[in-house]
Amino acid sequence: MLLAFRIAARSRGFSTAGTVNGFTEAVGNTPLIYLKGLSEKTGSKIYGKAEFQNPGGSVKDRAALGVVCNAEEKGLIKPGGTVVEGTAGNTGIGLAHVCRAKGYNCVIYMPDTQSQEKIDLLRMLGADVRPVPAVAYDNPKNYNHQARDYAKTLENAIWTDQFDNTANAHAHYVSTGPEIWEQTQGDLDAFICATGTGGTLAGVGRYLKEKSGGKTQIWLADPPGSVLTSYVNSGGKLVERSGSSITEGIGQGRITNNLGLFVNELSGAFTVPDEKSIAMVYELLHTEGLYIGASTALNVVAAFELAQKLGKGSKVATILCDGAYRYQSRLFSRKWLKAKGLEDAIPVHLKKYAVLD
Repeated sequence: MLLAFRIAARSRGFSTAGTVNGFTEAVGNTPLIYLKGLSEKTGSKIYGKAEFQNPGGSVKDRAALGVVCNAEEKGLIKPGGTVVEGTAGNTGIGLAHVCRAKGYNCVIYMPDTQSQEKIDLLRMLGADVRPVPAVAYDNPKNYNHQARDYAKTLENAIWTDQFDNTANAHAHYVSTGPEIWEQTQGDLDAFICATGTGGTLAGVGRYLKEKSGGKTQIWLADPPGSVLTSYVNSGGKLVERSGSSITEGIGQGRITNNLGLFVNELSGAFTVPDEKSIAMVYELLHTEGLYIGASTALNVVAAFELAQKLGKGSKVATILCDGAYRYQSRLFSRKWLKAKGLEDAIPVHLKKYAVLD
């Protein structure tokens, strides 16, 4: 499965040599960035996998390509067909790109709480975007269920089901995980990232744990309002979901099929407050020149704290999911940050970057 995906990534050898055939072959093979400032603070080595350098701008390009390729291999969709998904944004953007490249129609159901930048981009890519009220997963009107039900009404159509279709995690098992292993030369103490579908964490985690013989620890980072930290730390008890976060596309109230592939093998989990994520958005811009979104910032905070926990000399990697371009009207808006009670989370000397009213 996804053999062509794996061969393309391996054959490029993490270099700029050669050419690739279109959008789909350009997915993956992203750099691993050494985060100098944070590494020096901890006495460790902290790395970020630059997934914003995928051609669609996020880590979700991998999942999007993986689930569509899987459907093609199974004969579930034919030329001219329609791809339907429920997504908080980046998977939809990845799917819209893949559909343009492969000649499919694309229909996206998404919560109406998502940033306008994402909605606009999806429409610019030719997707039929259908924002719906944000309701819990157990509500029949949840955006995922609406996507599933709509796909059933069409001929030659698939619902890609990113949360529970394990082709998502497999895409990371055959691409992201091997890339990180090769880029760190197999010398990595821990990998940590947040999860929405669970595909990245499960796929990368499984590969790294297998290749290291269990030596590489795999941790989960969580935003406020998600139940996953409590699930992991309690030994498998799901609690009622409460609270919320400014981060988009991460956090869960259930164990998805993708996450379920690996959740019992995690080394641990912890929650990162929004205040720390906002501060990291600005710190990475100021010290590393990296313009990243809040979910990426959460991952970096988690990697920083895990490196501190593991001690000096440790080597920790995480995922730089996407850039801030899709969230800039929020993250760099003084008015929006103040409304969320987060204006004071920005260090005083970095408030100069909050240039939007």
